[in-house]
Amino acid sequence: MDEDKEESEINLTPMLDVVFIMLIFFIVTAVFVREPGVDIERPAAVTAVDPGGGSIFIAVTANNEIWIDRREIDIPGAKSQIERLSSENPEAGIIIQADGQARNEVLIAVMDAAKEAGIADITIAAGD
Repeated sequence: MDEDKEESEINLTPMLDVVFIMLIFFIVTAVFVREPGVDIERPAAVTAVDPGGGSIFIAVTANNEIWIDRREIDIPGAKSQIERLSSENPEAGIIIQADGQARNEVLIAVMDAAKEAGIADITIAAGD
């Protein structure tokens, strides 16, 4: 009788191994969108287009604060943050979400930091 019971059991270990491997695969290959961490009033543009793809978002507020990955940073620290995020996603471009009241000097400093970090694909986001 014990022999019949042992033969009728299903071994679930291989199935669980496959499920965990698939879970790890989907977690590793998922593209995570990193938002800058603040809301920005972007100026409108008639010719705005959606760049698509995975991107690194940088926000410049009306108070000329720079936000990357939900953290406020200063201009000298922008390059190192961009390099860090670019190493995590080498295919990503930069999307700068600048407030309409932000100073051009800060926007240009962020663009320079991105270029110094080796990013050539830089986009300035416009409102709807």
